[in-house]
Amino acid sequence: SGWELTQNYPNPFNPTTTVAFRIAEASHVTLAVYDMVGRQVATLINESMPAGSYQKQWNASDVSSGVYYYRIQAGQFTETKKCVVMK
Repeated sequence: SGWELTQNYPNPFNPTTTVAFRIAEASHVTLAVYDMVGRQVATLINESMPAGSYQKQWNASDVSSGVYYYRIQAGQFTETKKCVVMK
């Protein structure tokens, strides 16, 4: 399909991890991280981007250990994956 959000690597991690994704057409891309109760704790990307494959790092040094969810929204594409911060 050309749209993909991959599992972050490394996972679990401390303090940085890399999230890779692919978008099939130019879109406004939002990539954000949420805690277990749905509070947004980080915005990694919020901009218009051309089609292509990308990687973005998240430095989680300002959040506590635990499970987080990262979600991409690009055009009609949305996907969520889970990651673990271990300190």
